[in-house]
Amino acid sequence: MIIINLDVMMAKRKMSLNELSEKVGITLANLSILKNNKAKAIRLSTLDAICKALECEVADILEYREGEEDSQDD
Repeated sequence: MIIINLDVMMAKRKMSLNELSEKVGITLANLSILKNNKAKAIRLSTLDAICKALECEVADILEYREGEEDSQDD
């Protein structure tokens, strides 16, 4: 399972969802979906913009956990 640690990086950078939304140009609703691990996909351009805004690496945001099932799968 892929875990999105957006909330962790935002806390480390002391950045609010509103501030990140403004810097990245993504709606609050879409960022909230990412933050709450409800996203099924993410564009590389979105990931790039988030990494730039948070001054981090992709691995700081995305994490793979083996053996964990996604409870949102059908």
